[in-house]
Amino acid sequence: MAAAMIGISALRSLHPLPPTFSVSATAPPRATLRLRLPLPLQQPRSCTSPRCRCRRRSLAHSTPRGATAAAAAASSDPSGATGSAAFMASAPDNAALRHRLIAPKATAGTGDGAASGGLLPSVLGIAQLAVSLGLVLATDKYLKQAFVAASIKFPSALFGMFCIFSVLVVLDLATPALAKGFMDFFEPATLFIQRWLPLFYVPSLVVLPLAVRDVPAAAGLKICLITFAGWLASLTVAGYTALTVRKIVKTELIAAEPMGKPSPFATWEFWAWGAVFVASFATAIVNPTALGTTAKTCLPFMLASTVLGYMVGSGLPSGIKTVLHPIISCALSANFSAVAYGYLSGSGMDAALGDYLTKVPSNPGAGDVLMGFLGSVILSFAFSMFKQRKLVKRHAAEIFTSIAVASTFSLYSTAILGRLIGLEPTLTISILPRCITVALALSIVSFFEGANTSVTAAVVVLTGLIGANFVQAAMDKLGLNDPIARGIGTASSAHGLGTAALSAKEPEALPFCAIAYALTGIFGSLICSSSAVRQSLVFIAG
Repeated sequence: MAAAMIGISALRSLHPLPPTFSVSATAPPRATLRLRLPLPLQQPRSCTSPRCRCRRRSLAHSTPRGATAAAAAASSDPSGATGSAAFMASAPDNAALRHRLIAPKATAGTGDGAASGGLLPSVLGIAQLAVSLGLVLATDKYLKQAFVAASIKFPSALFGMFCIFSVLVVLDLATPALAKGFMDFFEPATLFIQRWLPLFYVPSLVVLPLAVRDVPAAAGLKICLITFAGWLASLTVAGYTALTVRKIVKTELIAAEPMGKPSPFATWEFWAWGAVFVASFATAIVNPTALGTTAKTCLPFMLASTVLGYMVGSGLPSGIKTVLHPIISCALSANFSAVAYGYLSGSGMDAALGDYLTKVPSNPGAGDVLMGFLGSVILSFAFSMFKQRKLVKRHAAEIFTSIAVASTFSLYSTAILGRLIGLEPTLTISILPRCITVALALSIVSFFEGANTSVTAAVVVLTGLIGANFVQAAMDKLGLNDPIARGIGTASSAHGLGTAALSAKEPEALPFCAIAYALTGIFGSLICSSSAVRQSLVFIAG
């Protein structure tokens, strides 16, 4: 139910209703709108006889003034853009033109072309989203089960990502059309993941009050110091490494493949999630075990409060979002709901937060549902990297060198800083993957014994928030003006949240952010899967 609600709300960004009529030079003949321009809008012939001149004068007197101005604007614009706009502006005033519009045969005689033309695409869009996203989630679940059964510690989603990417590369070499069809089929799933990505980071932040209860205040301050200083150091190393390699290879920057962006949230989505929250919250107060357990009963309203917090935070003015990031508003909304439910039900906030993230597959909470998408985030990296494969190939030296250096520096510098300021070794190990996305950071710390995964997730989110707020100003001060250096530096130091912040103002750096965002986590997972690397990090941390 929860996944279905989020999925349906994503459809508006995937399949908007098509217009009843379309003007297209490449559309099939049955769906093409044929236009017969009235004579005043056509180019005059080069006839100079008195009869022709009289004919043109009579036509000019019978033409509306707006149409004459539009035709003049069209003839003076060599690109055709002004002419097209002027033509459309004058069309409502020209009865002759309106009578020459021929409706497509697909909607002729139906009486409601827009309704009949929009229903089927919407139904097909729902089915495509459900099937594509379902396949991604099923693949992630199957791989997890297989890796656990085989006692393999390597991240299963990362293996799946490599498999998907390899399949796409092979298909592209053999049958490019098939590879494109594969990409198009899974596009609704990847856009869905992109739209709701910050939500998947939130659960560990929501239950942070429970996770840090045993962490001393002094240790918390040390963690914050390492997080901020480490972020700035990682940004500097990644950015200047990219600049240095750029100066050596001198590869010319080319335009990247355009990246799709999800649409903003609609009003009906707020009302829908609000209704879910009110109804399920009231049910949980009246009967805390209405769905079998308190965690399952609290799941709908806790999920709705998390989603609503994110949607409200995303719509705030940019100045406010600098202080109150959507992830913060999202976590606060969930915490306020937990406090309200704990007070009204008498169970207390701790019990409500415990039901939010149970980590028990048979008794999931709202946080378990959201974190269940983390594996799909990793699998979706295959599609984004394949889409930008030409860019990766052209700038391979800058990208791979910078990411390898920055990832290695981030891990070892964290261990060294923790040792220097006297942070407890288990906490130092817990924050090693601070610059890696949550989905892979949790997999990395699972290689080590005694790590606190809640602290790991919280530090990763904190690093992203720092980057989202300060990365552009920091890069300007450091003189990192190259789009490749800015993109790689942002993603290598602040992963997905930094990438999202930079993409809104610097679209030319976005492709490099997306690539570095994925490859930083991949490279970090690969080197931490080596026992020699893990032992060296543990030794340095103390």
